[in-house]
Amino acid sequence: MKLLILGVLLGLLLVFPQLLAVVAAVAAGLLSKPVIVAFGIGLAARPYLRLLGRWAR
Repeated sequence: MKLLILGVLLGLLLVFPQLLAVVAAVAAGLLSKPVIVAFGIGLAARPYLRLLGRWAR
């Protein structure tokens, strides 16, 4: 499913090159907010933290 979504996004960027500027502006806007960045890092790290919790028992 992830690859399908990635393929659709890449296809849209090929068809509409000006869309890259919009995507870059949205990404820059989101990355400028520390709370959103911290939330994303927490979501990405959660599976690894669960593995560490099992290992420590």
